[in-house]
Amino acid sequence: MNPSTTLTRLVQTTAICLIAAYSIPTRASDQNSQTVSTVTQGKSHAGVKKRTKHTALAKRRVEVNGPLYATRTEVLQEADAIAERLGLEPRWVRHAIGQSHYMPGIARAIAPPPVGTVKNWAVYRSRFIDPVRIRAGVKFWQDNRETLERAEAQTGVPAAIIVGIVGVETIYGQQVGTYRVMDALTTLAFDFPTQHPRARERAAFFLSELEAFLTLTQRTGTDPLALRGSYAGAMGLPQFMPSSWSKYAVDYDGDGRVDLFHSAADVIGSVANYFKAFQWQAGMPTHYPLRLKAEGLEKAALLAPDILPTFSAATLVTLGCELDEYALQHAGPLALVELQNGDAPPLYLAGTENFYAITRYNWSSYYALAVIELGQEVTAAMSK
Repeated sequence: MNPSTTLTRLVQTTAICLIAAYSIPTRASDQNSQTVSTVTQGKSHAGVKKRTKHTALAKRRVEVNGPLYATRTEVLQEADAIAERLGLEPRWVRHAIGQSHYMPGIARAIAPPPVGTVKNWAVYRSRFIDPVRIRAGVKFWQDNRETLERAEAQTGVPAAIIVGIVGVETIYGQQVGTYRVMDALTTLAFDFPTQHPRARERAAFFLSELEAFLTLTQRTGTDPLALRGSYAGAMGLPQFMPSSWSKYAVDYDGDGRVDLFHSAADVIGSVANYFKAFQWQAGMPTHYPLRLKAEGLEKAALLAPDILPTFSAATLVTLGCELDEYALQHAGPLALVELQNGDAPPLYLAGTENFYAITRYNWSSYYALAVIELGQEVTAAMSK
């Protein structure tokens, strides 16, 4: 066995043991009482080839680690301020932040695409809807059919949407992330790329997520330097940010703790609970087909609200859209959703409030449609 893999597993096992000894209350969506939850670090669900690849990636990242934040006086002063704000032990916070590394690769990954980069829905779709994800989605659904049915019955969130989310995020646990969460959050809180048009706002967001992560790990007795996730600090099969874990994750298998790394039931219940919190409406479609008229089109007005459902079906028609009979009967607000296709004509949809709810998970209409269509593809494959 690769020595570095053995060490990684030892660290993960130690983290799991530490975490299992403590608990943190998480408010469930369907009750006022509190349930007990626990943050746990999981191993990749992928096979040997995937683990070897991840180990190699981890080695390369170690080689390009930047300096420790313990060398930055202003960061350690902020660590003391965080400790005071959160009521945490200052030395513990200083150690957690000080032993985090600046990660130049994370700073590059979070930077916006170059000016002039053309979005392409067809290319984006091909990244997330492929035979590998569809097969894995079928297995995930088959293995967890009863839990998916229970979540759908209790929240109104379709099983296909839950399956689509977990598939797009991590291929059902095969790619949960290899960055230390502390490295990711500290880098983005204190060294968010200044060239980003919303750098100050985004840095403030990641500072709040760093605080949420420190609070979560302190309450569970977890070593914050042991947990791994995405380059943005998201964790587990559904890639919850720390604040989302605290707000929306639920103990859906009834074992007294929340485990988004190993418990498929907790993953399913938490994703469904997330969408319920963002006002998912049972039985409502996510979108309808839409075409733009050649004459009388007021495209600027249609796109002004972005993807926030704003217009009635009748207003969309007045502003130059063609809708099918089902869309014309839709009672709630709709949005014109434009998905660019490179040099090809864009794809247009009439997005409902449920489409908008999916974008609260990831603020992208491309992401939302990929989730929807992956769920549809898995559903079709289930019937074969």
